[in-house]
Amino acid sequence: MSHDVGTAHGHGEEGHAHWDWSVWPFVASFGILALSLAFSLHYVYHSSFAAVITLGIGLILVIAGVAGWTSEAMGQGEGMSYGAMGWFILAEAMIFLSLFAMYWFSRLEAGSWPPANTPHISKILPLVMTVILVSSSFTIHHAEALLHGGNLAGFRTWLLVTVVLGAAFLGMSMYEWNHLMHGGFNIGTNIYATSFYSITGLHASHVIVGLSIFLAGLPSAMKGTASLGFWRTAGLYWHFVDIIWFFVVSQIYFW
Repeated sequence: MSHDVGTAHGHGEEGHAHWDWSVWPFVASFGILALSLAFSLHYVYHSSFAAVITLGIGLILVIAGVAGWTSEAMGQGEGMSYGAMGWFILAEAMIFLSLFAMYWFSRLEAGSWPPANTPHISKILPLVMTVILVSSSFTIHHAEALLHGGNLAGFRTWLLVTVVLGAAFLGMSMYEWNHLMHGGFNIGTNIYATSFYSITGLHASHVIVGLSIFLAGLPSAMKGTASLGFWRTAGLYWHFVDIIWFFVVSQIYFW
């Protein structure tokens, strides 16, 4: 009995030391710094080529940081905890709330809305994106249920479907941005443009994080060593991304 207790205590200390020295938050932090520099290079220094290169480096570092840190979390007994994810989601919701508050204030104070120089933004594409993202919440929930029932093959199938749906949503968001920017509607056009790109961009970054978590857990899913606790936590984050999108699409596109 004493041997078991000592072993468990030793594992706990080893896992704790492991987290103290993780390199992945360091990698992700440099990625976030690179993303900030990319915006400065484009909008302040008007160096689009350097901005694109820096943006690419930043995205790679952020995705690598999220995926690496998530991979370390699996099986360590720390990180990716269901309860901790709930607190993290609350903090993220406050960030979205601050941007929505800025948008609501601008919207209610404006004499007319949308402001001048705002092009017509199709409402069909965001509706299609909504259907896709809502569907992905159902598919990841179904995948979790299959994993709980021991159906690993079914779990892997529906997990891959979720990843494809999430990637499709992200691709549509990028297509919309590209179309609007080529039409002269960029983040500095007016206050609506600033709000539009800030809020949809923040949401897209959360989609990227969610997909990174899924991809980080994919190897264990393929090997048949998937942890139900990990995937419940990953699914909780994805549902949060889905719920936030309802606020984004209703306020930014339809109000």
